[in-house]
Parts: sequence; structure tokens; C-alpha cells
Amino acid sequence: MSMKKQIVVIHGGNTFDTYEEYLSFLKGFSIDFERIKAGTKNWKQTLQERLGEEYEIIAPSMPNKTNARFLEWKIWFEKFIPFLEKEVLLIGHSLGGTFLAKYLSENEFPKKVRATFLVSAPFDNEDSGESLADFVLEGTGLYPPSPANLSMLEKQGGKIFLYHSEEDPIVPFAEFKKYKNALPNAVARAFKDREHFNQEEFPELVNDIQSA
Repeated sequence: MSMKKQIVVIHGGNTFDTYEEYLSFLKGFSIDFERIKAGTKNWKQTLQERLGEEYEIIAPSMPNKTNARFLEWKIWFEKFIPFLEKEVLLIGHSLGGTFLAKYLSENEFPKKVRATFLVSAPFDNEDSGESLADFVLEGTGLYPPSPANLSMLEKQGGKIFLYHSEEDPIVPFAEFKKYKNALPNAVARAFKDREHFNQEEFPELVNDIQSA
């Protein structure tokens, strides 16, 4: 019996420099009640169905995604590593992409990564107007900023794919260009109509996973 191909999917989240900023965010947040009632799915929920039984999706719920801390996510993420097979694919959406980029740039990953997929991932604090707190990639939190050292990510991240939409209202398209510069060997896919990739379907990602 052949082993299923494992895919770890890390969702996004929000970061704040202070607790007061976090409370301000909560007070100002607008609930989309109709969307909640409808239980709208995005591609992360439909990925297993689209890929079929050959794949196994592991989608951990990361700690306190509304006020995320890298160290907390790192501790939680590492609890899943012993359950992974010898080879794995990694997908990070939004802050989840930044998490994978930072983790794989700063830590030895004990399994072989066939491919890493970064979807609408923030790169630094410069263009978004929002803080990445302790998710900032090494080198990018300095002033003047120095290039992020993503050499370890390139070395152990397998084939790297980047996805971003030009009109993303959450993470500016400039972040995509920074990843392209830092990861010149990555497959970079730019879109014009996907916003922050919260749609139910993501056929390009499915195709890339199947080809990886």
C-alpha cells in the first residue's frame, strides 16, 4: 500500500506590537454575520476533495491567530513534526506563509520538504502599514533594512512557489516582488482577480501540488 502524500497547511492571522493595539482591532472589527451563517468555505477546506485520497491534509489550528506570536506558533508547529512522513509539502497562506518562510530560514527541518507554497505572504513591515511583530524575517526588521536571509529556506524548502494577486487588499503586491527578489529560483505566479485568495477554488495551487 503506497503512503499518502502529506500536506501541512498553515492558515493566516493578525499580529500586533501591543495589547492595546490588539484590543483596538477587536473593538473596530466588523463581523460579517451572513458569511458566518453561510459557513463559506475557502480553498483550504476544499483542498482534500480536489486532490483526492492520494493526499493527506494536515491543517493545524495555530494558537490565537487574532494576536499571533511566532514563538507560540513555532512550539505548536513542532508538535506535528513527529507525525509527518519522510517527505512533506508545506503551504502557508498570508501570515502562515511568513511563518513558514521564517521557520525554514531559521530552523533545521528534520523531514524532506518536496515543495513550499507561499500564498499572499507578507514579507516585511515597510509597505503594509501593519506590524509583523516577531514574525519579521531575519534582516528585514532593521533600518535601513537589509535583505532577508532566506538561503536556508531555499536549501531545505524544496521547490518554492509564490502566489499573489495585484489587488490584494490585505497584503500589498509589493510583498510578492520582495519574495521574488529574495527567492530568484521560485516559481512566481501573479494574478489580477483573486484579492487575498479566500475563494473556494484554487486550481493553480492544486495543479502545482500535483506536479511537485
